[in-house]
Amino acid sequence: MITAQQIEDFQRDGAVMVPGVLTGWMELLRDGIERNMAEPSQYASENAVTEGRFFDDYVNWTRIPEFERIIRESPVAEVAARAMRSQTAQFFHDHVLVKEPGTPKPTPWHQDGPYYFVTGEQTVSFWIPAEKVEAATLRFIAGSHRWDKPVRPVSWADDSDFYESGQEWIEVPDPDSDPRDMRVLEWVMQPGDAVLFDFRTVHGARGNFTPSRRRALSLRWVGDDARYVQRPGRTSPPFPGHDMREGQKLREDWFPVIWPAGSGTGETA
Repeated sequence: MITAQQIEDFQRDGAVMVPGVLTGWMELLRDGIERNMAEPSQYASENAVTEGRFFDDYVNWTRIPEFERIIRESPVAEVAARAMRSQTAQFFHDHVLVKEPGTPKPTPWHQDGPYYFVTGEQTVSFWIPAEKVEAATLRFIAGSHRWDKPVRPVSWADDSDFYESGQEWIEVPDPDSDPRDMRVLEWVMQPGDAVLFDFRTVHGARGNFTPSRRRALSLRWVGDDARYVQRPGRTSPPFPGHDMREGQKLREDWFPVIWPAGSGTGETA
């Protein structure tokens, strides 16, 4: 499912493409995305686009049965644990992202980590496209998961600061206009392929200028060393009422340990 070389590449670069890891699960994934778009949650956003459509929504797996089946029954949990070099894979959340044809708005360069209330060396996101992706795929700055400071988190809608105050940030990089020593990774992807990346890896995506939809499901996982961290404001996702304290492992009744099978409580929120 994932080779030793792919694990090495993930650890070194902070991102790797694993071909065919979800072959056989794509009809279920597409059905889940369409159900989510038809029944959006309170967190759904259109990202203030003026052309086309850029829809995203998250934390829906307990009400979208297609997503829950993929999380619990597909190989993703085991692959996540192996990529992180962790004994366990604990599910954090799901995220649907859809760019319709003719949507020029790019996804800005960012790290996921500063938006989350979790910290640790063992984290991984799966980005799984529902269609072949050539021109609107994710792009990554290799090695950015090892940078000394995090990148300033911003609102995708208007590029404003996500938090009113906080730690010292690195300004959002722009490898296209100022490449410096940054090596950008991106891959042409087929349905069933997945890109795996560390929560700290800087990434973005171009707008969708193609005649095809770009639907993707992201599944976020944490490993053995992940701990709750207090941020200087409302995180994304916020998970209101979680009642966790600084330094705690994420509560397993809300964030189930899926790998190894049968470990943890396995309970949902």
